[in-house]
Amino acid sequence: MSEKLTKATRFQYEQMNQMPEGEKPVFHVSAPAGWINDPNGFSVYKGKVHLFYQYHPYSICWGPMHWGHSVTDDMIKWKTEPVALAPDQEYDKRGCFSGSAVEKDGKHVLIYTGVSNVQMENGSIQERQNQCIAYGDGEIYVKSPQNPVITGDMLPADCSKIDFRDPKVWKHEDTYYMVCGASRNHKAQALLYRSKDMFHWEFFNVLAESRGEWGYMWECPDFYPLGDKYVLMFSPMGVGDRTVVYLVGDFDYQTGKFDYHVNGEIDWGFDYYAPQSFEAPDGRRIIVGWANAWDWMPFWKDWGPTYQEGWCGFYNIPREVRLMEDNTLQFIPVKEMELLRQEEWKQEQMSVGEERQAVKAGDGISYEWKFKVDLEQTDATALEIIMRSGEGKETVCTLDFAESKMSVDRNHSDGWSKGISESILYLQDKKELDIHIFSDQSSVEIFTDQYRNNHSLNIYAGNEQNETYVCARGGKVVIKDMETYGLGECYR
Repeated sequence: MSEKLTKATRFQYEQMNQMPEGEKPVFHVSAPAGWINDPNGFSVYKGKVHLFYQYHPYSICWGPMHWGHSVTDDMIKWKTEPVALAPDQEYDKRGCFSGSAVEKDGKHVLIYTGVSNVQMENGSIQERQNQCIAYGDGEIYVKSPQNPVITGDMLPADCSKIDFRDPKVWKHEDTYYMVCGASRNHKAQALLYRSKDMFHWEFFNVLAESRGEWGYMWECPDFYPLGDKYVLMFSPMGVGDRTVVYLVGDFDYQTGKFDYHVNGEIDWGFDYYAPQSFEAPDGRRIIVGWANAWDWMPFWKDWGPTYQEGWCGFYNIPREVRLMEDNTLQFIPVKEMELLRQEEWKQEQMSVGEERQAVKAGDGISYEWKFKVDLEQTDATALEIIMRSGEGKETVCTLDFAESKMSVDRNHSDGWSKGISESILYLQDKKELDIHIFSDQSSVEIFTDQYRNNHSLNIYAGNEQNETYVCARGGKVVIKDMETYGLGECYR
């Protein structure tokens, strides 16, 4: 173990021991201390689910990237492990950036982007992004002496050697495949490589590319089978407030061609970025994303006030990806979330008018809330869902039936956050509309329209903001099958 890796691990545990109680999210994986962003290496190894993450333990701001590490037996109760990777080699001295993990020959193999500087002939310094490997036993990881295994010299002509990162690796039959984000002539690409041993790679094909509609770079691409289709998902740079796009289509392993015919959004909120997936032992495809955004996005204000507590960054709750008949995707909170349920409250039916009606939902801070709107019995133009209300502050989700629109307003949430996220509601020929909400110390995640229309937003409400209400506009709303739960902690 290198000196930098030992130092990072020691510092991590020292800071964790000093972290104030009761400030962090209750049921979301969050930074042990310091800064985290993209999830990495989401995988199963030796019967445990491993989640690595972009990590800067020494500051609450982005810095030279390490790989933090947490494990779980059930995707609910998580344990923080020693730091897995530190930028301690010449080829990754500017950071160990995002990547993935697979099992090979009994070892847990991490594939990541190593970032370094090179001096050009004219004396200038230019960044280089190359793909590297480390392998270990689930606790300790050693970098390969063959690093980097893919360099900028193996890129197609005119591709940027600066924007070439975030490898996602999988095995099909006897061959390993890797998809990386890249940029060519200021247009985004997903590049496909293949290898028999994971150390010797060859460029295979351009898996997919933007014609300008999806930006100049695709960060954290992920590619996986779902039913009889394949899914490519990525976070595009340079397309405003679109944080994660998915494409659904057909893939040919003989040609390396991906023919997609459906596209959509994983989440319409402001704080969902760079999700990564793995296949669970029971066959489910599970994803988890970073609950934040970057400063180049139009709605961005800041990464939030949690820096005052010594940490910054957490992950949205894990979601199962399912393929619908029309080849659109559902993103359903994993069933394991039910293990955290406490304080059950149910109401079979509720008629909601224009006066606010209180709803009992756990402690009003960390809770789960499910219900359906009976559209046939509803004559109101809209339903307002008021969360984390108190002290003159609140977060409001509006289901506008007249305009077929959903919005989440956080301009009055906490004195810090801003912005209104919006999406279309598909109500034609529907008899009911399903709503599923998770509220935690620093976030709300709202799922509707059969889990195809989702909004994740960070809010930093105080503990005194613990009231929950519903009210109608322009008539009455009939709610049925309402159930709420308090939710317990995810750390052990």
